[in-house]
Amino acid sequence: MSDEFLDRFLNDYYAESEEHLATIRRALLTLEGGVGQARPDPAVTEELFRSFHSIKGIAAMVEHREAEALAHEMESYLRTIRDGQVRVTTAGVDGLITGTRHLELALGAHRSGEPQPDTTAALSTLRALSAADETAAGTAASAVVAVDAPWRCVFTPSPGLLARGINVDLVRSRLRAHGEILRAQPLIGDEGAISFEFFVTAAPDASVRDEWAADGIVYATVEPGDALPPVPAAAPAETSVLSSGHYVRVDLAKLDDLMRMIGDLVIMRARLVDGLSAVEPHVPASVWRPLQETTAGIERHLRDLREGVMRVRLVPVGEIFRRMPFVVRDLARDSGRRVKVEMRGQETQIDKFLVERMMDPALHLVRNAMAHGLEPVDERIAAGKPPEGTIWLTASAAGEAATIEISDDGRGIDADRVVSRARAAGLAVPAVVDDGALLDLICSPGFSTREESDRASGRGFGMAVVRRTVQELGGSLRLSTERGRGTRFTVELPLTLAITDALLARIGAHQFAVPQAAVREVVEFEEAAIRRLEDGEVVPYRGVALPLVRLSQLLGIESAGGKRPHAFIVGQGAAAVGLVVDRIVGQREIVVRSTIDPLIRVDGVAGATDLGDGRVVLILDAGAIARAVRQGAASPARAATA
Repeated sequence: MSDEFLDRFLNDYYAESEEHLATIRRALLTLEGGVGQARPDPAVTEELFRSFHSIKGIAAMVEHREAEALAHEMESYLRTIRDGQVRVTTAGVDGLITGTRHLELALGAHRSGEPQPDTTAALSTLRALSAADETAAGTAASAVVAVDAPWRCVFTPSPGLLARGINVDLVRSRLRAHGEILRAQPLIGDEGAISFEFFVTAAPDASVRDEWAADGIVYATVEPGDALPPVPAAAPAETSVLSSGHYVRVDLAKLDDLMRMIGDLVIMRARLVDGLSAVEPHVPASVWRPLQETTAGIERHLRDLREGVMRVRLVPVGEIFRRMPFVVRDLARDSGRRVKVEMRGQETQIDKFLVERMMDPALHLVRNAMAHGLEPVDERIAAGKPPEGTIWLTASAAGEAATIEISDDGRGIDADRVVSRARAAGLAVPAVVDDGALLDLICSPGFSTREESDRASGRGFGMAVVRRTVQELGGSLRLSTERGRGTRFTVELPLTLAITDALLARIGAHQFAVPQAAVREVVEFEEAAIRRLEDGEVVPYRGVALPLVRLSQLLGIESAGGKRPHAFIVGQGAAAVGLVVDRIVGQREIVVRSTIDPLIRVDGVAGATDLGDGRVVLILDAGAIARAVRQGAASPARAATA
């Protein structure tokens, strides 16, 4: 095979393999629920069989022999399960899961150019399973099956029947309404005519059978002691590394380029609007109105274009969730715990880039739930809980923000132990340790409540990585925990990072942008309503005292003053903070230019944007500023104006 051919198809190979692996992970968990059943869900086994067969085919095309061999052995074992020759066993499911894990490693190594993992043990296990099953099945694969008077039904489709909506799916539904389908297979007749043969346990009465005969459905009985014909060998399914006719794969980098071009158009439109505003006094109204309508139309279509490209980039958050049951399964087996995983909102969609970046943080949170949250079986029973613990993975979206929650019904976080460990590590501990303070402590670099690491927990750096990654993505991390009841981590993320709606605020002679998704509410109040409390300021807000932070003082900028300042409300409940500015001057769609150089990155500044008139303004990270204020570490934000 030429290098040119490989280069052409490798990206498609990796992409399609990932799609099949996502299907395999989901189906294997369902198959495990059928352990011991004579005939597990045929749709699941067929789906697994097709996925492994497809991977085998495309792996052969790109000469990835390790993946081809693994997929072949798993396909062979699944054929015996699918054809009903053997029962699904725990050892068999374990072998498939282990083989899938090695298949993932082989694909990852092939993509990165690293040496292939040793698959000898996995292949030996799978071959042993297949050999044992063949021995147990004997000649069952080709033998006939004796039955007790089922019915044989043959459906012969025709153009006329199809025009009336009579097809094989409808026939199958009719048959299932009267009995179980024992076996189904296509029949090739004279001159290539195709019929479908079904063997069922029961049939409708004679009058209904006569009516169905007009629909091409003919019944006959199979006498007791007769036998069903053997299942024919499955023909290899056609495989292709190309998408189906309804889908086109697009490299994410191309979508990034397209989004950057749209960003440039957004900036140019803003410049056009500013320019037209400048000439408005000098243009007759009859000329100005068409220009204004055209500008409004451009803005509307540009927003539609931006939202359309965003939708193309969106993928289900289920791509993150589907890996977690396998992680929990392995850790539960090692620890002797009994754990189930419940997933909700898997269809919630976020940017593909966010999905890739959130994979490891989500894995850290699930591992922490296993290591620190869920109790052993005897401890749960003693506490009056069900012996089986639960981890919930939940996702939802509202507006331009998405929320991911990872929670458990375990023992909760021991605040006293966390405080003790924090003090021993020399960390500053606040006087009041609420959920927010607990999160700050456990997210400190190097912090851990364990004396030694294990497979579930790391050495404390995991939570620091989680928070840093979430913040780098423009999101926030919250903690809610209750002793004996469980723990919930909530991650809030923007749906996309490239273009967003922002509020423009003025502080003295400076102007800043604040992403609208980070702001819960905007309020205007009288300067006289502000009260000093200890070292800070508060203002009455919805029946409580809202802490205020003057961004002019925080950023070292002289305020223009005024009797009615504005404030951005950030956070919820006791964590709410009001960030005070002189005036909110408007709302605008902005292009986010993230600050990626670590030498100039500043806490509290998410990046910069061009307003279209040549002015560059900083984009404030309101959530980060509010967190820094609550932690008493607001001083780094002063560098934002340097």
